[in-house]
Amino acid sequence: MRMNPISKLALVWLTLLGSVLVSFAELEFGHCERVVKEWADTSSSREEHPPNIDKRSLQDLLFFLHVPRTGGRTYFHCFLRKLYDNAEECPRSYDKLHFDPRKQKCKLLATHDDYSLMSKLPRERTSVMTIVRDPVARVLSTYEFSVEVAARFLVHPNLTSATRMSGRIRKNNVISTLDIWPWKYLVPWMREDLFARRDARKLKGVVIIEDDNPYDMEEMLMPLHKYLDTPTAHDIIHNGATFQIAGLTNNSRLSEAHEVRHCVQKYRNLGEPVLQVAKRRLDSMLYVGLTEEHRESASLFANVVGSQVLSQLVTSNATAKTETTKSEASVTVSESGSDKSEIQNGTSEVASNKIEAKSGNMTVKTLMEVYEGCITHLRKSQGTRRVNSLKRISPANFTRGTRTRVPNVVIQQIKSLNNLDVELYKYAKEIFVKEHELVSKKMVSTSKRSIVDLHNVFGEMEGEKLWKFVSVALMLLLLFLLFLFVNARRRITSKVKI
Repeated sequence: MRMNPISKLALVWLTLLGSVLVSFAELEFGHCERVVKEWADTSSSREEHPPNIDKRSLQDLLFFLHVPRTGGRTYFHCFLRKLYDNAEECPRSYDKLHFDPRKQKCKLLATHDDYSLMSKLPRERTSVMTIVRDPVARVLSTYEFSVEVAARFLVHPNLTSATRMSGRIRKNNVISTLDIWPWKYLVPWMREDLFARRDARKLKGVVIIEDDNPYDMEEMLMPLHKYLDTPTAHDIIHNGATFQIAGLTNNSRLSEAHEVRHCVQKYRNLGEPVLQVAKRRLDSMLYVGLTEEHRESASLFANVVGSQVLSQLVTSNATAKTETTKSEASVTVSESGSDKSEIQNGTSEVASNKIEAKSGNMTVKTLMEVYEGCITHLRKSQGTRRVNSLKRISPANFTRGTRTRVPNVVIQQIKSLNNLDVELYKYAKEIFVKEHELVSKKMVSTSKRSIVDLHNVFGEMEGEKLWKFVSVALMLLLLFLLFLFVNARRRITSKVKI
């Protein structure tokens, strides 16, 4: 079959166009490859942890890099706020910082900021900690929390009213969820969607919802499978832990972060250098916890981080006592002011726990007891708030049981979209196991040392000292036996007389 000239010309143009597109794609991939490699090389060349400093030693500043929906709020309120005073927290923790921390005398920085914040911190005087969660559970929790917070605004008659009210709250210098990354993007987006669906239901009149699966209730809220495939989810949620620890979120302080992140999102095989940087940073951290290993993680934190903070408090208290002797009058004034503050907060559990910690009386054991009591109260209040929020989109409701309703195909979709986080989580588990074994061995070694010390005390009692000790012990034993014998004879004699 012969082709006419027009068909031949069209074929030639299509061939040329295909070649141009292929060349353009190759050029774009090559550009992305160079961008990612340059960023990775630069990140590797910087010393993640100075070689002369032990990473297990707590430095002057503790930077809690809080990956969202990993249980970090519990650690912040039930561990860190028991160990550090409000004055020791870096200003506006959790919000994007607008100051140079090197000019501040703060000791605790807790924030959703990514690792790029380290460029503003004194690296040699900063310890970093984080918590990592199974990617599937983290993504589901992010979806649920976005819906929960957005649903709170449904008390307003319309979106305009809700937006205006949230603006007023933020003007009053109150840090709300809408000020915090990533919720300042996710919540308004979900809020707009909930109001649009509510308006659509009003127009339809009576709406009967037959399916009770909250992850696929399109009449009420955005279905999970659609949520996962939105540009917002791709940019902020998927592989979020890896990008946050690598310092490449859309909240990053690095000028190249946006381009690197989008190159990795477009070309899957370019993610490996980013993953390796994130792994090295986990290696350099003082503490890496796991959400799924809740109790073991809490115990590890108390023994690795908590014990060092408490030890520093004992040292600082000793120094303070020395200074008190030198300048007793000036300290008395400040102490009286402190007493007033504590009296005003006498009913506060947080205040009483801080008093115990600051006095040097708190131990790792009591810290764990305080933590257990705190999380019980915190979970109860969070549960109540969630129930009240989700009432506004009933029958949609999220519980541990409802997660079993998520289809396996959606679970696999989450794993595929979060391939870097899946690998990072596996690596975090390896680090956790090693650190847990190390701390366990250290605790056993300490116990053995105590027993050895006790043996040494008796071992030093050689010769005459040991003989005197044994003689005194035998004499006391003989006196005790004699007492028992005399007492028994008296009882027998009294019975005979009767």
